Amino acid sequence: MVIIMQQIKCPNCGEVFQVDESGYAKIAQQVRDKEFEKELERREKEIEQKGESALTIIRMEQEKSYNEELFRKNDEIADKEREIERLKSQLEKVNVEKKFAISEAVQTKEKELSEKVMEITELKGQLSSKETERQLKEKSLKEQYEVKLKNKDEQIEYYKDFKARQSTKIIGESLEQHCLTQFNSIRMTAFPTAYFEKDNDVKTGSKGDFIFRESSDDGTEFISIMFEMKNEMDQTATKHKNEDFFKELDKDRREKKCEYAVLVSLLEIDNELYNNGIVDVSYRYEKMYVIRPQFFIPIITLLRNAALNSLKYRQELRAVKSQQLDILHFEENMQVFKDGFSHNYELASRKFQDAINDIDKTIKALEKTKADLISSDRNLRLANDKAQDLSIKRLTKNAPSVRDMFEAIKSE
Repeated sequence: MVIIMQQIKCPNCGEVFQVDESGYAKIAQQVRDKEFEKELERREKEIEQKGESALTIIRMEQEKSYNEELFRKNDEIADKEREIERLKSQLEKVNVEKKFAISEAVQTKEKELSEKVMEITELKGQLSSKETERQLKEKSLKEQYEVKLKNKDEQIEYYKDFKARQSTKIIGESLEQHCLTQFNSIRMTAFPTAYFEKDNDVKTGSKGDFIFRESSDDGTEFISIMFEMKNEMDQTATKHKNEDFFKELDKDRREKKCEYAVLVSLLEIDNELYNNGIVDVSYRYEKMYVIRPQFFIPIITLLRNAALNSLKYRQELRAVKSQQLDILHFEENMQVFKDGFSHNYELASRKFQDAINDIDKTIKALEKTKADLISSDRNLRLANDKAQDLSIKRLTKNAPSVRDMFEAIKSE
């Protein structure tokens, strides 16, 4: 292995040293490290100086920018403060107006509330009076109902006692007499023009008890009722029912040409169906009712009032029927006129059509004559043209001897 020696001369004493390569490298490294540290210190100082200078410049620029920004912000803050002051002024104004409006609204509402309270108080007073009135009416109706109920009970007891004190024949006759008496007691006030008599007509083999009829001033009968009265004693062995008499009563109604049939009955005295009032049995027989004696006058009044309401419509219906009859006669006369007119029109139309056909035939004949004349005119024109073209030369074209004769005559 070859070791390369290096010479190093001391700068102070001038002595030359020899060192090997590794020692030289260490010395060189030390020298470089020292120089590097010096250079590094120098560079650091330069960088620090430059950095301080740049930092100063940046700080100055930032201070300037900050001052400008601060000045601008101060201006903006001043503008904002002025805007805030203006908005505060407006807000105060709005608050004042709002307080004033609220005050007015509160006063209005208080006034309305006061009026409502007065109205409610008044309504409460009215309601109280209405309630009192309702209670009085209810009490009055209750008393009236109790009185009616008492009267009904008394009447039922009366009829029960009444039946117990009479024989079967007398009971039936007494019920008829009772109804007749009830009707006669109000005849002149309620039914002054009505007919109400016993049915004595036995031509058809049976009869009812009473017939009620009433007519209007013009003689139109608007109500008719067949009445049958039935009663029996509680001790009767054979108990009848109301429906046992429906068929015979309906037959009597139809034969005597009455509109309604009413059975006045004391049969089935414990049957609540017949004790509750007027019973409509039209589901069995048309326009038939069953009543207790206490409903004798009410049933006549109800049926009569209903018939009076329909009387106006009956009279109008009669007038309409009369008008319809007149219209029917008018339509018949119109139909006769239309039939006669149609017959005459058909005759005239037929004659007219015949005349038109004759005219068509004549036109066809004239057209044929016209065509013949046109054809003759054409033939005459051709003949005339041929006559105009006629000459001695044309005539003697195929006759040379005749042509020579004519030429000889012509030359002479």
